[in-house]
Amino acid sequence: MAKRTLRTLIGATLLAIATLVQAQEPRVVAITQIVEHPALDAVYQGVKDELAERGFKEGENLTIMHESAQGNAAIASQIARKFIGEQPDVIVAIATPSAQTVAAAARNIPVVFSAVTDPVGAKLVQSLEAPGANISGVSDMLPIDKHLDMLLRVMPDAKRIGTVYNPGEANAVSLVNLLEERLKARGLTLEKAAATKTSEVLGAARSLVGKADAIYLTTDNTVISAAEAVIAVGERADIPVFAADTATVERGAVAALGFDYYDHGRQTGVMVAKVLEGKNPGDMPVETMEKLDLFVNPAAAERMGITLSDELVAEAEQVIDSAK
Repeated sequence: MAKRTLRTLIGATLLAIATLVQAQEPRVVAITQIVEHPALDAVYQGVKDELAERGFKEGENLTIMHESAQGNAAIASQIARKFIGEQPDVIVAIATPSAQTVAAAARNIPVVFSAVTDPVGAKLVQSLEAPGANISGVSDMLPIDKHLDMLLRVMPDAKRIGTVYNPGEANAVSLVNLLEERLKARGLTLEKAAATKTSEVLGAARSLVGKADAIYLTTDNTVISAAEAVIAVGERADIPVFAADTATVERGAVAALGFDYYDHGRQTGVMVAKVLEGKNPGDMPVETMEKLDLFVNPAAAERMGITLSDELVAEAEQVIDSAK
């Protein structure tokens, strides 16, 4: 009897130790990012900081794998396959191309996307309210009408708005279609210039000279990665460049009415933490950002031939000084 009791106690002790060790094993979050630029880098940092604040600390109880596809769809697919083979607790996909490659293959691994403009159009989820399967996330769908209100407030006589976009990127196509629809409703026209890779952005921007009164850049990852090329064209040709994301104002755009992509990452991190705590992403509605901030760059405006009103500058959340 005593021996059986001893064996039982030893067994219970070993089980308790094994359970404790298992509980202390780091959770694994794999983060795939289509390209490195300030907005998406801010998302990545926001995810990490939110997880740390919620008790998932890298190097302690959390292991983070992070890779960038450098704007290359083939590399994005390689990263997706690699991460799936590692069987992490959750995969975070930053931007539409990365999310699409992961979603196509990660059938049994939870996926949380971030900075995806149109998750329904990209065929990532069944609906925003009920994503289904193993995926959900935070969308950065743009308030196009508010952006156009801001642009026309600065340039009330603008009739032709130019944009550079990658026709091979689903979120870019969705935004350009929406932009064209909204401009048409205002009696304005859209001048489109295609760039399938960053090296083509400069040429595409140059093609808008003489055709566009202003240039508006969406959150197209290919174009934002080379935003300086568009801004340089705007400065040489006196075509004001407006942006959808505030980070591009710091790089020389005239103005943007947008949200902070770091905050976008923090909001994504909340969803990731819930998944690590056992929630299924498919049961979590897709979230969006609500708070919008106005960023302006008066010096950039001057270089592109316009002057921002004192009233607009006073309303800005942040005034960037990028005098050269």
